[in-house]
Amino acid sequence: MSLHSTYEALRHFADSWALMAMTGLFGLLALWPFRPGASTRNEHAARMIFESDDHD
Repeated sequence: MSLHSTYEALRHFADSWALMAMTGLFGLLALWPFRPGASTRNEHAARMIFESDDHD
């Protein structure tokens, strides 16, 4: 297998399967905060900046 054909094979893989994998991962990570069990963690994270700090 020559260097040129290795490059072409990797390029084909990146253009097809790797792109689909990255799109799927992005969709999963984008929808992760909206899952049913995440509302308490999201609410805690939203109010965390308003909690008092005792590190003066």
